[in-house]
Amino acid sequence: MNSFSQFWWLIPILIIVFSGLVTVNQATIAVVTMFGKYQRILRPGLNFKIPILEQIYRRISIQNRSVELEFQAVTQDQANVYFKSMLLYAVMNADEETVKKVAFKFISDKDLMQALVRTIEGNIRSYVATKKQSEILGLRKDLVESVKSEVDHVLEEWGYHLLDLQINDITFDKVIMESMSRVVASNNLKAAAENEGQALLITKTKGAEAEGNAIKISAEAEREAARLRGQGVALFREEVAKGMSQAAEQMKQANLDTNVILFSMWTEAIKNFAELGKGNIMFLDGSTDGMQRTMQQLMGLLKMDQHPNNSASTGNVNKTN
Repeated sequence: MNSFSQFWWLIPILIIVFSGLVTVNQATIAVVTMFGKYQRILRPGLNFKIPILEQIYRRISIQNRSVELEFQAVTQDQANVYFKSMLLYAVMNADEETVKKVAFKFISDKDLMQALVRTIEGNIRSYVATKKQSEILGLRKDLVESVKSEVDHVLEEWGYHLLDLQINDITFDKVIMESMSRVVASNNLKAAAENEGQALLITKTKGAEAEGNAIKISAEAEREAARLRGQGVALFREEVAKGMSQAAEQMKQANLDTNVILFSMWTEAIKNFAELGKGNIMFLDGSTDGMQRTMQQLMGLLKMDQHPNNSASTGNVNKTN
C-alpha cells in the first residue's frame, strides 16, 4: 500500500503519454494542428503527437473516389440532352503541400463534392451549347477530353486529380428520340434498297456476260464444225473424182466404154433414193432424152474432174492471148 501511494502520480503521466500515440491507417494521412494552426502531417503507421497541445484536425484518404452525376444540357439548336456520367478522382499525391490544400481548401467533403459536381456540369453544358443535337452522339470522346482538360486545371488548385470521366448515357427528349429513330430507319431502308439495286445490277451484268460467252462459244463451235464439214465434203469429192478417174483409165485400157461408169452411178443414185428417201417423193426424168441429158451432164463433170489443170492452163493461155 505504501508503494502504491508513492507512485500514484505516475498514472496521470502514463495516461497523457499514451494519449499522444496515434495510429494512421494505410492510404491515409493525418493532418496535425496546434492551437488551430497547421503543424505537420502523420504518415500511415504508429505516430506520436504532443498530448493535449497537438490535435488531429483531419484524416485524408489518398484512395480513389467515384461519384455518379445526372444533369441536363441544352444544345445550340435548343434540344435538351440528358447525361449520366461517372467521375473518378483522387488526391494528387501524398506531398505535404498537396495534403495542406486538400485539408484546408474546403470546410467539408460535402462542399468539395458540390463544387466538383457543379464544375463538371458547367464545363459539359458550355461544350454542349456550342454543338447541334445531331453532333452530340458522335462527339462523346471529344466531350470527355474537353471537360477533362478544363476540370483538371481547377482540381489541381484544390489538390485533386481527375482520373477518369465516363459518360455512360446520353438521351434526348422523347420526340427527338422518335424522330432520330425514324431517320435511322429511313437511312437503313435507303441503304438496303441501294444494296439490292447493286446486287440486281451485278446479277444481270454477270448473266449477260455468261450468255454472251455462251453465244460466242457456240458460234466458235459452229464455225469449227462447218469448217470440218466443208473439209469432209471436199475430201469426199476429191476421192470420188480420183476413183472415177482411175476406173475410167482402167476401162479405156480394157477397151470398154466409160459410159458404163456413168450408167452405174445413175442406177446407184436411184437405188439410194429408193432406200433412203423415207417416203419423200422425187421426180426423175426416165425418158431416153432425159437419161441422155443426164449422162451428158455426168460426162461433162467427169471431164472437168479429169482435166482441171488443162482447163486452167487453157484459160490462162486464152487470157494471155
